[in-house]
Amino acid sequence: MNYKFLTFTLVTMVLLFYGYHQAMVVAPEEKTMGEVKRIFYYHVPSAWTSFMCFFVNFIASIWYLARRKASPAAGNAADAVAVASAEVGVVFCTIVLVTGPLWARPVWGIWWTWDARLTTTLILWLIYVSYLFLRHYSVSGQAPTLASVVAIIGFLDVPLVYMAIRWFRTQHPQPVMAGGSGSGLDPAMWEALRWNWAAFVAFGFLLIWMRYNLARFQQRLDERHAMAALKGGAR
Repeated sequence: MNYKFLTFTLVTMVLLFYGYHQAMVVAPEEKTMGEVKRIFYYHVPSAWTSFMCFFVNFIASIWYLARRKASPAAGNAADAVAVASAEVGVVFCTIVLVTGPLWARPVWGIWWTWDARLTTTLILWLIYVSYLFLRHYSVSGQAPTLASVVAIIGFLDVPLVYMAIRWFRTQHPQPVMAGGSGSGLDPAMWEALRWNWAAFVAFGFLLIWMRYNLARFQQRLDERHAMAALKGGAR
């Protein structure tokens, strides 16, 4: 039994339950939006966690391209990190795209609007879904290399998503962090937001850990099949 994995899983569960308590019980009700504002404590941490996952994918993709020939073992490990972080990032980005309209409908009166923040987030999701399709359905031996290029270019959309509400006039709420005069949150809201972000980061890391191990197992299995095929062909 992997006690490190089990311990981290238990810590993650505690964080998730405590974050839920902070969001649903401790944090005060928002004056203008009411109870629907509590989606905020899941919507925003999901977005930040997806950005972190895509950043890990970005670094791993660069490392894969740099090391795949000089050190195939290091390249394979980086490739496993890249695909694992991309899959988990897409999961959290999907949560963002689901919770966003659920929040927008009672507040804005519409499910969706093509403003800069929402549109760039959808584009980000599509980029990484395309990345995963390329990884899983391409039969070319160059698929990991091509996917790494897509990931590196696609990551350029992350800072655009983050800065969209600062650079453009949008219907999306203005930033609560370093947003200028009038921005900010009640201290209890900040506390709930921080705990949920910590919980989501831990959960995201746990999922990446699990998916990485699965990817490495698949790599070793593919290598064994390739070696067996070579031995069979040599007879």
